[in-house]
Amino acid sequence: MKRPVTLDDLMIAGIALAAGLLAAFLLRILLRWLGKHAERTRWSGDDVVVDALRALVPWAAIAGGVASAAAVLPLAAPVGRTVNRSLTVLLILVSTVTAARLIAGLVRSVTQSRSGVAGSATIFVNITRVVVLAIGFLVVLQTLGISIAPLLTALGVGGLAVALALQDTLANLFAGVHILASKTIQPGDYIRLSSGEEGYVVDINWRNTTVRQLSNNLVIIPNAQLSGTNMTNFTRPEQQMTLTVQVGVGYDSDLEHVERVTNEVVSEVMTGITGAVPDHEPAVRFHTFGDSRIGLTVILGVGEFSDQYRIKHEFIKRLHKRYRDEGIRIPSPARTVALQPGGAELLESGIPHQREASSRSRSQVDGPARL
Repeated sequence: MKRPVTLDDLMIAGIALAAGLLAAFLLRILLRWLGKHAERTRWSGDDVVVDALRALVPWAAIAGGVASAAAVLPLAAPVGRTVNRSLTVLLILVSTVTAARLIAGLVRSVTQSRSGVAGSATIFVNITRVVVLAIGFLVVLQTLGISIAPLLTALGVGGLAVALALQDTLANLFAGVHILASKTIQPGDYIRLSSGEEGYVVDINWRNTTVRQLSNNLVIIPNAQLSGTNMTNFTRPEQQMTLTVQVGVGYDSDLEHVERVTNEVVSEVMTGITGAVPDHEPAVRFHTFGDSRIGLTVILGVGEFSDQYRIKHEFIKRLHKRYRDEGIRIPSPARTVALQPGGAELLESGIPHQREASSRSRSQVDGPARL
């Protein structure tokens, strides 16, 4: 039988509630202190744990104080059950949100710390968060006395209709998961699509992939389209790459001298320019007897894709200056054409002091020559 509430009951309930509030305040201060110490460690997982506990622990202390106060007061049985159920639901909701933040943060921390895993791919984090929140929601319904079996049955039947209505969305979702699971591309990779788009992969979420171009513009590509197109990944299997520069020297050049000078310039660039590969072995290969020059290919080592422009810029400047100092001539294209229609001769040349014999003869024709 319910007895009347006395002053002692109210005082004890007030003390219990105040104790819960004080415990929540002190625990919050303690967690803030732990958070400052966690920031000094190398592992980012402790930051995630402390940040998640900041929401759970104070609310748990408050709920404990409220539960203690309710236990002291002579409440009716229905009211007591309602209070206990409400507090239980509150703790489940807070615990669910905390667990979602904790697990999602740990997933992000692990992926950022491991090589070859999606460092900022939010698709894994979002999937983890949704799964934990869904489980918590079902637990709340079960706690409130609502049977979840019909709900799961309805979701199973309606899942087909939802899948048909969201074909594009689901295709992008599974394409994104496939891309990350197969490690075809990861955030931070430099890619080029067959359609011409290229840039650094910024993020892969549940629907699209964000690519940042060198001009700092963002290109949004649906995951399904990215998964079904031809693509070149300039970061895998390794970030370092080779850069080829085409050079030409005159036929009167000493090729041994040209090779030695070019190798010296390559070594100078590889050790003195940021983004180059210092241990790259210089490689110079002659390959073509051209119209006015002997062609050679110079192979340079590049740390990553965007470094090639700066390295090529410095190499061409230094090679041009060194060739000029060494007396190595880089000829301009020149051609001399001799036409002899009816005995007349017409000479056409690009640069007078660089003449290459390239003659053409035509048979005698009546009237003026036609070019």
